[in-house]
Amino acid sequence: MYHDVVSFVHELYGTEGMVPLHVPTFRGNEKKYLIECIDSTFVSSVGKFVDRFEEMMEEYTSTKKAVVCVNGTNALHMAMLLLGVEREDEVITQALTFIATCNAISYIGAHPVFIDVDRDTMGLSPDAMEAWLKENTEIKAESCYNKRNGRRIKACVPMHTFGHPVHLDKLVEVCNRYHIELIEDAAESLGSFYKGKHTGTFGKIGAISFNGNKTITTGGGGMLLFQDEALGNFAKHLTTQAKVPHRWEFVHDHIGYNYRMPNINAALGCAQLEVIDHILANKRETAEKYNQFFSGKENIHFFTEPEGSKSNYWLNAILLNDKEEQHQFLEYTNDHAVMTRPIWELMNRLPMFKDCETDGLQKTVWFADRVVNIPSSVR
Repeated sequence: MYHDVVSFVHELYGTEGMVPLHVPTFRGNEKKYLIECIDSTFVSSVGKFVDRFEEMMEEYTSTKKAVVCVNGTNALHMAMLLLGVEREDEVITQALTFIATCNAISYIGAHPVFIDVDRDTMGLSPDAMEAWLKENTEIKAESCYNKRNGRRIKACVPMHTFGHPVHLDKLVEVCNRYHIELIEDAAESLGSFYKGKHTGTFGKIGAISFNGNKTITTGGGGMLLFQDEALGNFAKHLTTQAKVPHRWEFVHDHIGYNYRMPNINAALGCAQLEVIDHILANKRETAEKYNQFFSGKENIHFFTEPEGSKSNYWLNAILLNDKEEQHQFLEYTNDHAVMTRPIWELMNRLPMFKDCETDGLQKTVWFADRVVNIPSSVR
């Protein structure tokens, strides 16, 4: 039934063997910088590549301060700590996300509230969020509280699904009106722009991931983006075990975290970021080829970037007609050497989060029954 899809993917990637979902590409100065890093002996959390990577990311995203972390989950955890999320608070997010988003909320002892997504972004819907807040919350002393359980709603963490930006203008406005801190989970959206501005720079803090399957990789790693330089400097201090700078003394002035990216990983990041324009151009070309191929098919819809956005097309996604067709497509393609996968299991269906509050998640469930990711590596 899906023979033509399999043939097209094999032709697109020039192989008859297994076509992976997404693998990293190393075509720049990666080996050169790694050797330089090893020769310097600075392979841990201190070294010139750490500083260079942060500075390069500040320039690329037009942000005031960038701070590297061990991974994107750490970045989200630190972002919530910095903005005052506390135990028993609630954090609004989406059920259609990778589990890292909810794990980071749980590390603090806070509770996710799952709000529906928009059809054109697959990300948190500001309209759905506003409707839920209007019905279920009240403002007291410039803080937002859930009327049913009395918990403070401190933060909102949208995730830019597969690199497609959510409707950030409206989301910022809703968060400001309800005194809710906006933290962008931009783990998947490096290289994605909303109305000409990079994702991760609309909220007070943005969090990026550099896992091996991301647009660019440091092997493992993450980064925090700040528009408040002082807050960014404080984050760098906390993620370095809150050690007071001194040539030989070990004095610490806060509970700190060992969240600093090693120099050897940052060396990879510098080389990768140098060629990000090529990577993004190649991925956009792949997405355009997919869009043309699937445009003539009634039973498969290729998901394209939302209006007003420029997506990185990190993972390309198609929509099938229903759950049965989704399963048939997954089975056929994986049986015929094309790696595909469904969207993540919805967070509210996992045992850890099954009792969390939701708004019904109608569109979220619709996507879960239809979305399939298809090969998206740089060719």
